[in-house]
Amino acid sequence: MHFLPNGTIVQLKGGNKKIMIFGRMQTQADTGQVWDYIACLYPEGLLNPNQVYLFNQEQVEQVIFTGFQDMEELAYNQFLQELKQQGDSELKKEE
Repeated sequence: MHFLPNGTIVQLKGGNKKIMIFGRMQTQADTGQVWDYIACLYPEGLLNPNQVYLFNQEQVEQVIFTGFQDMEELAYNQFLQELKQQGDSELKKEE
């Protein structure tokens, strides 16, 4: 799975508002669940730290704008992919 870069604007399935990704591989504090992305409302931005959206790749209905990508982003994306594969392998071991 290739992660979308920070700054990417998406519409989620069943969503009625655009959101902008500002982080990847985020852990939900109260549950420990790891999500692919964290986002805030677009164009408003992060107005309230309690108003963020945690979601996974399969929940994305449409990519409206893709954020900036350079060699540093591509290398970090590769790291995230490896991290996610390790996490997926660990989950399968626990089942």
